[in-house]
Amino acid sequence: MTEPTVTGLIDDATTCIATALDLPRRDARLDARVLAAHVLGVEPAWLIAHDTDAVPKRQIDAFQTLLAQRLRGVPIAYLTGRREFYGRPFLVSDAVLIPQPDTELLVELALARIPPEQAVAVLDLGTGSGCIALTLALERPLARVTAVDRSPAALAMAQRNAELLDTRVEFLVSDWFSAIGERRFDLIVSNPPYIAAADPHLARGDVRFEPLAALASGADGLDDLRRLIAAACAHLQPGGALLLEHGHDQATAVSSLLQQSGIASPQSWNDLAGIPRVSGGQVSK
Repeated sequence: MTEPTVTGLIDDATTCIATALDLPRRDARLDARVLAAHVLGVEPAWLIAHDTDAVPKRQIDAFQTLLAQRLRGVPIAYLTGRREFYGRPFLVSDAVLIPQPDTELLVELALARIPPEQAVAVLDLGTGSGCIALTLALERPLARVTAVDRSPAALAMAQRNAELLDTRVEFLVSDWFSAIGERRFDLIVSNPPYIAAADPHLARGDVRFEPLAALASGADGLDDLRRLIAAACAHLQPGGALLLEHGHDQATAVSSLLQQSGIASPQSWNDLAGIPRVSGGQVSK
């Protein structure tokens, strides 16, 4: 029996994924190509140059195992164990949220507040994979970045990413500020849980497989944001800034919480889709 070619393997998988997950064929094909490149241990461009190559049975079996999981809805990032963020590869597992492009807005806003020539103290709350903290540390090598998470498993993944990317960040197991003591920072950033516990989106798509504790936060999705904002100003240096990612319809509520906490003139910033995605501001000097 003739072994399937690279193209044949991808074509068959594309049809299966599109049907099982009700995805556009273009998206399903991208999934199939990512899985094929992962199993074959090659870059995606290799698949085009070797489209008529036969695929050995051992690699077909490995591909089919991953495909079966994808057909159940398991996210591609969890199947390959990697996700790109801000142009760098990050290791991921089901202990952490999958880094999303929307969060790069939070990183850009943070970088604008970290002078490259100063040793600014930065705190990342709920670091997960470490994608925010490590990106800030890599882009601003003089910054003193601390990253906390209440999940030891998530923190272990962030530490693995620090080793992979060869950068230094202080990691602490902490339920928000619980292990911070009286330390103060020039900048605090966070992408906290902000989805309402009963939101039907939690039962759809990739988020079904992501850690619920990193997604949902009370009846209105604001429980963790309330806790974080209420405590943040006590941990900011005079003139220090707080930046928070939040849900598409939470900017007004978050801005109100910020103002109540001591942020005089909170702002919100839109993502590429024009949706308010990050809010924050400064405490007075």
